[in-house]
Amino acid sequence: MLILLPFSGMAQYSLSVEVRGVKSSTGKINIAIYNKSHGFLMFEEVYKVDRIAAKEASTHFKISDLPKGEYAVAIFHDENGNDKLDTNWLGIPKESIAFSNAKLKTFGPPSYKECAFDLTKDLDLMMQFN
Repeated sequence: MLILLPFSGMAQYSLSVEVRGVKSSTGKINIAIYNKSHGFLMFEEVYKVDRIAAKEASTHFKISDLPKGEYAVAIFHDENGNDKLDTNWLGIPKESIAFSNAKLKTFGPPSYKECAFDLTKDLDLMMQFN
């Protein structure tokens, strides 16, 4: 029994996400998973990143091999395929974005803590584009 104890904290889980409100099947859905508040929404601090083909209305994706812990997810619909979130001159996104557990605020994105959730088992998450 004591031999298995160190492995109990190394369980791996999956996160299945349904993204609703996808405007078109053009481009990709870019997914960024963060596991700490420091550097939230900074590309250099992303824990895991993925891209999947967009499907109009609703797009599904699954991220596997996540250890138990706290995470926050940010996604955007890269319709023009330039691999970046396009914004206007004020910095307001021109492309659809969504965050786990939170919505875009009037003056900026939500914080890590507002988006964070605990992953202690396989989890299904629903996210809605703005």
